[in-house]
Amino acid sequence: MFGMRLRIALAEKGIEYEYREEDPRNKSELLLKMNPVHKKIPILIHNDKLVCESIIAVQYIDEVWSKKAPFLPSDPYQRAQARFWADYIDKKMYDAGRRVWSSKGDELEAAKKDFLEVLKVLEAELDDKPYFGGETFGFVDLAFIPFYCWFYAYESCGNFSVEAECPKLIAWANRCMEKKNVAKSLADKQKVYEFVLELRKAFGID
Repeated sequence: MFGMRLRIALAEKGIEYEYREEDPRNKSELLLKMNPVHKKIPILIHNDKLVCESIIAVQYIDEVWSKKAPFLPSDPYQRAQARFWADYIDKKMYDAGRRVWSSKGDELEAAKKDFLEVLKVLEAELDDKPYFGGETFGFVDLAFIPFYCWFYAYESCGNFSVEAECPKLIAWANRCMEKKNVAKSLADKQKVYEFVLELRKAFGID
């Protein structure tokens, strides 16, 4: 999921790169060597230097290749706001979504409520703007859009509709998906759902 952010960022900047797939459930020696602190993907390697954590790597990409398609606004306050919302997404979305697909019964109902509350906060921030930063695709959009390919899995496991609850968010997601660099970088929603079903089976949820 988080690696999609880097793929979108590099594509938006027009940067060619070599991509290496890693299985987070079977971590390679290279991964453990490259990120010995968190032992997580993604990892950006540029000029033999390592940049870990997806949102930090996206900021690095934006700063190194600053002349084309800037993700962060030039105004310091607006830049701070963009970082605030990206941080909110990082702190809220993954855990809230994971609770939806990994729960059942009363726990699932509580998880659905919490997940939709997170989405409604984000929808309120988006409001009627085309993108979170205004008229152009930017930092917050890049941080959030990879979660969209998981929505189908969340909805299927939780028996709810994000569009019914947050129509503006889905309109925003569809707008983002019209961008070739976004569409080609996101995982297929059906494959994500099948992956989630495997996890539910492995964890004894189904």
